[in-house]
Amino acid sequence: MPDVREVIIIGSGPAGYTAGLYAGRAMLKPIIFAGFSSGGQLMLTSDIENFPGYPEGIGGPEMMMELRLQASKFGCDIVDKNVDSVDLSERPFKVNVGDEIHLAKTLIVTTGAEAIWLNAENESIHKGRGISTCATCDGAFFRDKEVIVVGGGDSAMEEATFLTRFCSKVTIVHRREVFRSSQIMLERARSNPKIEWKINYQVKSWLGMEGNFEGATLVNTESGEEENFFCDGAFIAIGHKPITNFLSGQVETDDQGYILWKENSMTSVPGVFAGGDVVDTRYRQAITAAGMGCMAAIDAERWIEDNAH
Repeated sequence: MPDVREVIIIGSGPAGYTAGLYAGRAMLKPIIFAGFSSGGQLMLTSDIENFPGYPEGIGGPEMMMELRLQASKFGCDIVDKNVDSVDLSERPFKVNVGDEIHLAKTLIVTTGAEAIWLNAENESIHKGRGISTCATCDGAFFRDKEVIVVGGGDSAMEEATFLTRFCSKVTIVHRREVFRSSQIMLERARSNPKIEWKINYQVKSWLGMEGNFEGATLVNTESGEEENFFCDGAFIAIGHKPITNFLSGQVETDDQGYILWKENSMTSVPGVFAGGDVVDTRYRQAITAAGMGCMAAIDAERWIEDNAH
């Protein structure tokens, strides 16, 4: 049988690496399964200006590399493989990675959430370089610029309203006349003089060569007519989906699949903890994810002490 680890961390990004750093310093010899796309959503963020300690800002990939190095410095093993499934029905917990089985006294889940993208033509070349999924993260880079926000729910209205602090004009693009957003958020956006509307339009493709975003080709959902809409940036706000499929419903989640905390950072399964965007539907910031990774590692350490028998 394989060794039983004190802690296995599933997922990287600020939450996973911070959990690894704290668990490593507590001499728990953690292992992080960072996934094939280790580093999470911040790997698509070209500049981070709102993480304390970086007055000049830092690139997302650079920050993830620094966090990764710091975690490994304190004895955290990091493996760039995806976890296929887990068995939480008995302890030690089983973590299945390819044809390997790993055992752990505690698990920390920090797999994050993926922004839902449109997958319109040319999207991949402009991700993080003209097209963003986080106004709070990237809005300040579009000062005095014109941008579009794609979506019709609360997050789209919230992002658009937030962006008017920086942008000279924000145009909301929505594929139909009915909005999913709450009335109060919709009214707030409608009463903002900087917000304009393209109703019954959707994005067919993005304009511009790599590194030079120019706008979008919009198609009218009723007439089928196409038009080029030129702008400096775009924000896609059609939601996020948490990465929890590998749990197969063994941990309690909300309707959308976000993990629910039961006691501090512990989930519905004693000994299984979670942090970062996989539980967070509200803040979704690197700094809050890092804080939750710290919480989960401290909670896991205390749980191990209390259940050592």
